Amino acid sequence: MAVSSGQAGLRNIEAAGRLGATQRRDWWWVQPLLVFIGLGIFVVWATFRAFEGRFYEWGPYLSPFYSPLIDPEHHWWPWSPALLILIGPLGFRTTCYYYRKAYYRAYFLDPPACAVGEARHNYRGETKFPLILQNVHRYFFYLSFVFLAFLWRDAVRSFDWNGHFGIGVGSIVLLVNIILLTTYTFSCHSCRHMVGGNLDCYSCAKFGGARLGLWKRVTVLNEHHMLIAWVSLTVVGLTDWYVRMVATGAIRDIRLF
Repeated sequence: MAVSSGQAGLRNIEAAGRLGATQRRDWWWVQPLLVFIGLGIFVVWATFRAFEGRFYEWGPYLSPFYSPLIDPEHHWWPWSPALLILIGPLGFRTTCYYYRKAYYRAYFLDPPACAVGEARHNYRGETKFPLILQNVHRYFFYLSFVFLAFLWRDAVRSFDWNGHFGIGVGSIVLLVNIILLTTYTFSCHSCRHMVGGNLDCYSCAKFGGARLGLWKRVTVLNEHHMLIAWVSLTVVGLTDWYVRMVATGAIRDIRLF
């Protein structure tokens, strides 16, 4: 007996209730697997460096994981200085709209991918504890500008060699890092909302024309937010790695000018 399209659709819905059930024939699992590996590597390295508490400074270079550097002499804080500032950058990345989608899929399989069955059936979104805490993202967005200011200061200082202007490989690395982190911040969905995404009528608002123009520019960045997120995450990790390698003497920083 022929099966109607309605019956077939019902069976598909029922099958979707099983974890990993899907009619997709592409390699849908590759992306969450790469996210699992990529974020895992960064988390392991960042955790190791945060608790290591040393090899974070060399000459005019300061690791971004330790900026701003607070109580390096341990007058009142007995542990790694990095632990004093982790809540800021970690909170901003963890609550980021893109990263939430990425690690929900890669680590919690919720869902594993688009049109792929998940184990949970009672969808509540982010309206209940603890996921409702994700809504503090916009406040971490505001806080991120404090860290950007310190990192820009560090990048400028990396060109100061005992009172004289100089350029080392580390200077370029720190400069590229802060440019990417700034781009990531301005490509954020919260930034897009703040500059104009919360308006229904630009012509009715003060400075509506200017806000519309700014919103369009931020939107261009926002369209590439995923790529910017990954590049900036990779570079900030490599920047810390470079400073550590130079500080330990494993590699030698080359003075370019």
